[in-house]
Amino acid sequence: MGRYLIEPFDRSDRYATERYQGAAGRNWWTCDPTLRLLMRRHLGAGFAWAEPHLERLGALTGGLVAECAEETDRNPPRLEKYDKWGRDVSQVVMPPSFQAARQALMEDNFTSPSFAEEARAHGANPAALAAAWTYLLDQADIGMGCALGTGGDMVVSLAEKYAPQDVRDRVREIFANGFYSGEAAQMFTERTGGSDLAALEATAVPAGDAWLLTGFKWFASNANGSAFVVLARRTDGAVSPFLVLWERRDGTRNGVRIRRLKDKLGTRSVASAEVEFADAEAFPLSGEGSGSGLGTMMKLTNASRLGVAMMGAGVARRALVESICYARAREAFGRPLIDQPLMRRKLGELIVEVEAAQALVFDGHVGPRLRLAPALIKLRAARLGVTAASDAIEVHGGNGYIEQWPVARLLRDAQVNPIWEGGDNILCLDVRRAMVKEQAHLPFLDRLRDLATSDLVHARVDDLAKAVSAWGALEPSVAEERLYPLAQFMADVYAAALLEDQATWGLDDGRKALVARLYAEAHLADHGPLRGIDRPAEGSELFDDLVSGAVTL
Repeated sequence: MGRYLIEPFDRSDRYATERYQGAAGRNWWTCDPTLRLLMRRHLGAGFAWAEPHLERLGALTGGLVAECAEETDRNPPRLEKYDKWGRDVSQVVMPPSFQAARQALMEDNFTSPSFAEEARAHGANPAALAAAWTYLLDQADIGMGCALGTGGDMVVSLAEKYAPQDVRDRVREIFANGFYSGEAAQMFTERTGGSDLAALEATAVPAGDAWLLTGFKWFASNANGSAFVVLARRTDGAVSPFLVLWERRDGTRNGVRIRRLKDKLGTRSVASAEVEFADAEAFPLSGEGSGSGLGTMMKLTNASRLGVAMMGAGVARRALVESICYARAREAFGRPLIDQPLMRRKLGELIVEVEAAQALVFDGHVGPRLRLAPALIKLRAARLGVTAASDAIEVHGGNGYIEQWPVARLLRDAQVNPIWEGGDNILCLDVRRAMVKEQAHLPFLDRLRDLATSDLVHARVDDLAKAVSAWGALEPSVAEERLYPLAQFMADVYAAALLEDQATWGLDDGRKALVARLYAEAHLADHGPLRGIDRPAEGSELFDDLVSGAVTL
């Protein structure tokens, strides 16, 4: 029993609060049949070797990491600007709860080079395991996911290609535990905004084989990292990425100052700051030539977009589990919420949407590299994290609006995902760029045709091809305005086709076929003038199948 006094009003069974366990404290691997299905598919013969690792990770993320996330949210990072002599040290002090969670995750880091090598030796796909690792972590704390993963692949990849040998050696030391080790930060955004490169004010001038970078970045996440990718304007006017480390080559402090930490709505476990560079030693992460390096950097940014999409899917999954746990325990009008018809509708729809987002994000991480995929996946999954968290608050009622319950933080955290790595409008512009400059819609449509199995989804793939052609004939300003509905149409058909493909795997006794049908009916079918209200009722056993295949408690 808990450490609380038993008051007279506690003695009713209705107040048996031990019935109200949410997601925290559970093993998030063993209670997730959908993740197990994906891993059985993508790991193949390596699944038996990987399963104990995944079970241990599920206990860690649902236990210690989830617990630490709540504590860090209440006691976030702080900035020690000056030492006792008044000298600028700009030290970000992370709370003990963050350090404890980070250490535990690093000890079980599926993204480390050593783990990836071991996975390959046992026939397991390291990319699939890394995706599962981030998916489980993001259910606990997307702020930690950002802190560990922000730009690490970008720093290492570009440094290996462009940095001087001694700097490459230093970067290898910093990232000895892999990309997801909390050592990197991307610093693009200035007070003028993050997407308009023409307004960029930070500058860099040559100084031997290094450069001196000066400027002010307005929103820099993971400011306690050791290696930064910073956008600055060269003397020829071109915008390029530069590598900045906390220490200069000679071991002295570099010209990096943290002005203040941001007081954010959510994701408080990642230290976001305003950072000033004053003749900071920097190294170009590009070759010679105007604008060189940005193309490579944008490709790596697409990988970051998939990371943010995974955060959205992770929040949505956590919101779903919290909602089902609460609906099973909470009674109203003489029966549990989960037995109420309107609640069953809400939960059923949420299950289908979460599994569709899950299909998208895992396809982005382990499927074919499609140019259009990252923008579309982030567009859908990041937004779902917000709506699913909001639904979870509604399911919890007034309790959901209280910070002592977990779903309020989910909503605060989720709201950043549509912003990170480009908002909806920026993603739509990237979809246009990919179609116009690279004809990226052609392989995308081909893949959808290969995945789809039903007449409905095949017909919608054909309709999507016609929509792209019609869009291409529009006057430019009208075409830009209609990018959003076109991108949403693409995401709808993409998710529906992926779900139908999952139904052919034969790993879940036909349940995924039900999910695929419900998703296609909701997003792609013509519901007629009565909006489907006249549709024949389906038995409650369908809802039971949805729930039992989504969460096992």
